[in-house]
Amino acid sequence: MESQTETHRKQKKWLRLLLFPLPLQGHVSPMLQLANLLYSKGFSITIIHTCFISSPKYPSNNPHFTFHSIPNGLSKSECSDADNLVALVSILNANCADPFRDCLVKLLSEVSDEPVAGLISDSTWEFTDSIAKSLQLPRFVLRTNNISSFLALAALALLQEKGYLPIQESQEEKPVIELPPLKVKDIPVFKTQDQEGLHQTIAALVEQTKSYTGLIWNSFEELEHGSLTDFRHNFPVPIFPIGPLHKYFPVPSTSLLSQDQSAISWLNKQAPKSVIYVSFGSVANIEKSEFVEIAWGLANSEQPFLWVVRPGSVIGSEWLEPLPKGFMEEIKERGHIVKWAPQQEVLAHTAVGGFWTHSGWNSTLESICEGVPMICHPCFGDQRVNARYVSDVWRIGVHLENKVDRFEIAKVVRKLLVEAEGHEIRDRILQFKKMANQSTQQQGSSYRSLESLVSLILSSQSQRKL
Repeated sequence: MESQTETHRKQKKWLRLLLFPLPLQGHVSPMLQLANLLYSKGFSITIIHTCFISSPKYPSNNPHFTFHSIPNGLSKSECSDADNLVALVSILNANCADPFRDCLVKLLSEVSDEPVAGLISDSTWEFTDSIAKSLQLPRFVLRTNNISSFLALAALALLQEKGYLPIQESQEEKPVIELPPLKVKDIPVFKTQDQEGLHQTIAALVEQTKSYTGLIWNSFEELEHGSLTDFRHNFPVPIFPIGPLHKYFPVPSTSLLSQDQSAISWLNKQAPKSVIYVSFGSVANIEKSEFVEIAWGLANSEQPFLWVVRPGSVIGSEWLEPLPKGFMEEIKERGHIVKWAPQQEVLAHTAVGGFWTHSGWNSTLESICEGVPMICHPCFGDQRVNARYVSDVWRIGVHLENKVDRFEIAKVVRKLLVEAEGHEIRDRILQFKKMANQSTQQQGSSYRSLESLVSLILSSQSQRKL
């Protein structure tokens, strides 16, 4: 039976939005969540995506969207190479500019009863700025990190001028006076052979920010009020903190990897708040020596654990080959290892009492929304900023700052799950969970911001007709 929404959609002219995600898990998920949210507000949705994420499940899971694939000139294995993420993004920007323009021109030229109202691109697609301007198409941008880490990126030129960069090991613990509460070791840096070129690219992207039609954040006012105030002072552009995007309503899975549902059946057998969930995301890689320390740290904590070990995430190994001899016998049924897990479902499970995370923004936000305190183990970039805010500003987790050591790991896991400090952290994060849930409710801060975004899209379309 046809829904009322579909019937209504056929009875009037709807505006179409074109969305263009970066083909990495942490960027695809929030973009597709945003797409579903805007669809619920009455827009028709077209997803332009690179062939890397050409998966049958996306059209089948989202039959209400139109999908257009463009070539990116890379194989899937090359796209998933995280050893040099900066180089990967640079190559994607170089390879996708012409195919994207061709696709956009074709879509705009098609006669349709759903005129295109604007483009929403990932902030990392640098070339979309000039292309949208040349076609006089309003360009909205989704930033998949948070406001606090963006401000740190925007300050890189200043920090270099002040002598903080390149980071010297002897200076790592010193505070960054210009960016409290960050320490020097929290400055967002990325692995690349061309740091100067990277800084120039970041500076160009920051400068572009001032010309956006609108900037969308997967965050909410109550969480980052101070950073939002600073941003508004420095960047005169309409901004819309409308997150957490995944909390408005359930949407089909956006995972690029196959999820192992055995994680849930194993959690069903565990006591409430007893399990530490361990996952370092879809990109980060670790050394074998670090992997071994993590393994023995989890074993020595004597607490149940669910550990996601992504194939290829341990450098030089396919999967679990580096596990120390006797490890599986030691943990018996107390631990469960999977290649990938349905993370939102895991974090919402009553058995999960803590989340050991790489501090990517999606993971951080998902943990806040479920009231799960964190152990922060940042790897690069904005993750370092997120971890500092979690531990020192919001005080909803602990920061594993020193060299990864099995004894320190065991100590921190027990602290979070069974000691008094862990209970205090849990009480605090439950307050943040309440704020996050309220923000997306009618009249909440994010809901109001969403309504403002819809109004701006509609007014931008009206101005184009004049």
